Amino acid sequence: MLLHTVTNRCRVELMPLRAAPRVTPVVEMNCSSGVRVMTLLATDVRTTPVGKPYASMALAATCNDLGIDIEAIRKHVPVRRCKHAAGQGIYHAGQPFQAIYLVHAGSYKTCELAEDGREQVTGFRMRGDLIGVESIGLNTYSSDAIALEDSEAWELPYPAVLRACLHMPELQSRLTSALAAEIRCDRSWMLMLGTLAAERRVAAFLLDVAARYARLGYSAKHFILRMSRIDMASFLALKHETVSRALSRLHDQSYIDVQRREVRVLDVDGLRSMAGISTALN
Repeated sequence: MLLHTVTNRCRVELMPLRAAPRVTPVVEMNCSSGVRVMTLLATDVRTTPVGKPYASMALAATCNDLGIDIEAIRKHVPVRRCKHAAGQGIYHAGQPFQAIYLVHAGSYKTCELAEDGREQVTGFRMRGDLIGVESIGLNTYSSDAIALEDSEAWELPYPAVLRACLHMPELQSRLTSALAAEIRCDRSWMLMLGTLAAERRVAAFLLDVAARYARLGYSAKHFILRMSRIDMASFLALKHETVSRALSRLHDQSYIDVQRREVRVLDVDGLRSMAGISTALN
């Protein structure tokens, strides 16, 4: 399948969470990709100054974007800080599911491998994103998680996380929000990949990346793509050459200026129009 099935994510492990007190989330879980994020981009791009590009995602935050207090979690969970070099995996499909991960710095991609060897990139994770939640309810990880650059992530052993939810109801809220966000994002991209032509998919992808950079406090008009063209093509269900041609056309039409992996958004309204995102949605 183009995108992995997520129905197993809300199985047995969520049952203990339902018994915990309900707490209103302090910070909403941001969708890693999808229509909901991109329809908010108009404000992000227009109000974000064109400062220095987010040339490296290896800059760490003092706190994560989910509002999870790592120090508070340490009282209940043996948190471990893991460093990964570019190309190194956090985990691979088939390995026992033991922990989820919170991205602290850098970026990762998630991939699924079919039995016949076909690989599909299913997402790109930035600072503040949870990795591994798609495997909740399974005995083994359902995908690979690979660092795109030198990156860091907090390892949160899942059995201990479940126990910690009894003492930290806000952690339960973050987990359920992450699960729901994964489902919404998968459905949004399913719609886009099933209805948009190649050039419009690439435009939508760039808008999504720009919005996510803005939410990390960096310019939405000048940024670095940390993933390769091949990874982009895999995620967008396109050929590598098609992605390169689409970027060139967007460059020639003055929507963007692209130099290798460095992107400047020159005409956000034109790019949004190309992606089929109406300003009326804002």
